[in-house]
Amino acid sequence: MAENTALETRSLVRIALFAALIGVLGLVPPVYLPMAAGVPVTAQSMAVMLAGLVLGGRNGALAVALFLLVVALGAPLLSGGRGGLGVFFGPTAGFALGFIPAALVTGWLAQRLPWPRLAANLVAAMVGGIGVLYLCGVPALAAIAHISLTKALLGSLAFVPGDMLKAVLAALAARTVQDSGALGNSRR
Repeated sequence: MAENTALETRSLVRIALFAALIGVLGLVPPVYLPMAAGVPVTAQSMAVMLAGLVLGGRNGALAVALFLLVVALGAPLLSGGRGGLGVFFGPTAGFALGFIPAALVTGWLAQRLPWPRLAANLVAAMVGGIGVLYLCGVPALAAIAHISLTKALLGSLAFVPGDMLKAVLAALAARTVQDSGALGNSRR
């Protein structure tokens, strides 16, 4: 029983650590692109990918949910110093809320792909951290900004090269953490 409690405690600490990491990456100033209807380029999506890759789907999603709860309570941890309930009603709401399924799918997929760790991490980060995130964010952006879905999608395409770079960096960082055993037992 003590071993099970220690495992739960370690998981909670890791979840809190990754929630804090997502918040810290919110300190990196956002970059606004003219065609993106108010959605900034941020470093936080990379931390979401990393949370899923390192913690697994469930715990990665819990880390993101904890982060978003703290933001909802008013902590200005989203890129650009944004926080409070209002951020969940603006043009970035779908992307912010999409962080949860993005981390979940990233982690779930990385654990199941039968490829070498780095390749599995990279594909999982691209599918979950980019594909799922856009699937959540683009329709919400279109609806909230009162623009067509096509315009929202085309504007979001400007983010793809940077997001691909973030996926590569997250996959490499996750592999380093996994190989080092820095956070306990490796998933593979």
